[in-house]
Amino acid sequence: MAQSTYQTVVLAQRPKATIVPGETFALKENPMISEADLKDGEVLVEVLYLSLDPAMRGWLNDVRSYMPPVQIGEKMRGATIAKVIASKSKKFSVGDLVTGNPGWTEVAVIADTDPSLQLANIPSNGKITDVLGCLGSTGLTAYFGMTDIAKVKAGDFVVVSGAAGATGSIACQIAKLKGAKVLGVAGSDDKVAWLKELGCDDALNYKAADFKEQFRAKTPDLIDVFFDNVGGEVLELAFSRAKMFSRFVICGAMRIRVQGFLVFDYVKEYASARKELAQWLAEGKIQRKETIIKGGLGAAEKGLVELYNGVNTGKLLVEVKADSESVASRL
Repeated sequence: MAQSTYQTVVLAQRPKATIVPGETFALKENPMISEADLKDGEVLVEVLYLSLDPAMRGWLNDVRSYMPPVQIGEKMRGATIAKVIASKSKKFSVGDLVTGNPGWTEVAVIADTDPSLQLANIPSNGKITDVLGCLGSTGLTAYFGMTDIAKVKAGDFVVVSGAAGATGSIACQIAKLKGAKVLGVAGSDDKVAWLKELGCDDALNYKAADFKEQFRAKTPDLIDVFFDNVGGEVLELAFSRAKMFSRFVICGAMRIRVQGFLVFDYVKEYASARKELAQWLAEGKIQRKETIIKGGLGAAEKGLVELYNGVNTGKLLVEVKADSESVASRL
């Protein structure tokens, strides 16, 4: 029996501090979309995976930033992996796996002129979720942050905060591939152990009672590059251990000279970056981990809360619908 409605998640009220499940967002039922609703050049996609990213919290604040805030009653913004289930486009066919930014929704209509709509190219040694992880905006952020903003080179001593997250874990590995010595900072002993498995020369748990003392002891010759993913106390501590003319990468911040940057600054270079990242992935030089929350679109709000509580190691995704359960698989 065909579905008569589909769900979206909209912003119900702006959080004052933390996101409150059941209050910050609301599920909205919408009349189901069909091929008959498409115009020429449009595709109907069904979302399979939704990316959860730290930047999302900032999008909920009604303040000046690098993109407009999500409005009250508006569908929550977000990148996805989706399957084309109907098409009036010459560029995309039914069954194609694509990436795009339709937001927190089960299905969506996207014009094939939308630059975010791309075929999901999966390299050897890769899997579908990599296009939102190490080959998506998080991997690209790590790539450009390390190679361009930090200009990491052999012999550098690099410290990465949030090192077990989606961006941080790739940043650590890129620094190692470039010949640097890497100290990762994460929020649990399990994450510290995983960072050492990735190849980090050392790693610290910032929740340890003696973290400050450990940090100073592990940075005797001071820091050449600090890749910041979290700000706060760890960033302040890193400033106190910075070498003269060190490079601090403030990931996801306004474009300020410390130097802050956004992955969107490098749109024209995505293809070449993905090529190198995919090559490293295919050769087994980059590893990745992901945390997938099941339960459909309704689990997205709770998942975003858990993101800020550090539930994830690697990329955090919501499985909106398993491919075997999708509408397309039942056609």
